[in-house]
Parts: sequence; C-alpha cells; structure tokens
Amino acid sequence: MSELHESTRQQLRAIIERIERLEEEKAALAADIREVYAEAKGHGFDTKALRKIVQMRKKEAHERQEEEAVLTTYLHALGMLEDTPSWQAPEGEADAPREDAA
Repeated sequence: MSELHESTRQQLRAIIERIERLEEEKAALAADIREVYAEAKGHGFDTKALRKIVQMRKKEAHERQEEEAVLTTYLHALGMLEDTPSWQAPEGEADAPREDAA
C-alpha cells in the first residue's frame, strides 16, 4: 500500500473532521426537532399529522396533487373510499345504503 503525502493526509483529516462536526450538528438539530414535536404534542396537536404536513409542504403543488390522485384511485379500487364523502352528500343521502353494497 502506498503512503499518502503529508499534504494529502492533512486534507483527508480535515475532510473527515468537517464531516464529523456536521454529523454532530445534524444530531443536535434532530434533537431540537424532536423537542418541537414534543411541545406540539403537549399542546394537543397530532404529531403524525404535523409530520405529514411538513412532508407535504416540501413538495410542489402538482406533485401533491398527483400523489393524491393515485392514492384516491387505489383507495377506490380497494373499496376503501366512497364515491361521495358523507360530508358532501346531499342531506339524507349520507346514511342511505349504497346500491353496490352487499
């Protein structure tokens, strides 16, 4: 195995030390984020919903719409989603049995 020149070793050491510092900062930020979620939970917020919202806000509107359309299609195919949500159905029809119900 060939020996590295002193300048190359120093450069390598500096890179490794920078990565280590950044990893420490990342761990500290992750702990801060956990604290904020714990605080939100203490105020009665649903942390799963908050995490989902944060994830959604990272995406462009068209990406969210595309994902929602695919999800809706799959839920319909599996019979997990009604054609019209009960909150949108005309009065009296929300509780009526569906024709395709067995």
